Amino acid sequence: MMNMQEAADRADAILDGTFQAIKPPVHWTHGEPTEGECDVQRRRTVMTIISEERRGSFLGAIERHWKGEGYKQLAVNNSKTPGMYYRTPDEFNVRVLIGANGQASFEVATPCVNTSEVSPPKTETVGPNYAGKEIPDPNVKSDFWSAQSPIPTK
Repeated sequence: MMNMQEAADRADAILDGTFQAIKPPVHWTHGEPTEGECDVQRRRTVMTIISEERRGSFLGAIERHWKGEGYKQLAVNNSKTPGMYYRTPDEFNVRVLIGANGQASFEVATPCVNTSEVSPPKTETVGPNYAGKEIPDPNVKSDFWSAQSPIPTK
């Protein structure tokens, strides 16, 4: 059975893979990691503004990646602040939520594993790292993700 550090590393790898699937890439920062008695949560917050018109496409790219990785859909929230909840084959819960201001937040929660020390995430952020500070509203404009028009169909 893996320990909390190995589970945290796996959670970081899940997030790395998810962010590699987002094209064009977005700016992001680490959210506050937390540790329970036998589990770990890793978080990332997107600093690129995701316009209302592009949120469906953003979530679609993530959904295609997660399904392609064999993740099982647990729930979808189709409101003004949409979200998706999935579980990996090795029992990690992953979610993405988009806030009213267009800020996407990701979290991976590990299953209960053997207790161990856990070091902070090693992956470098894209843009400023707000770890340990209050994360501002999204403040990076993207010609693609922040556009006020739907993605043209071919």
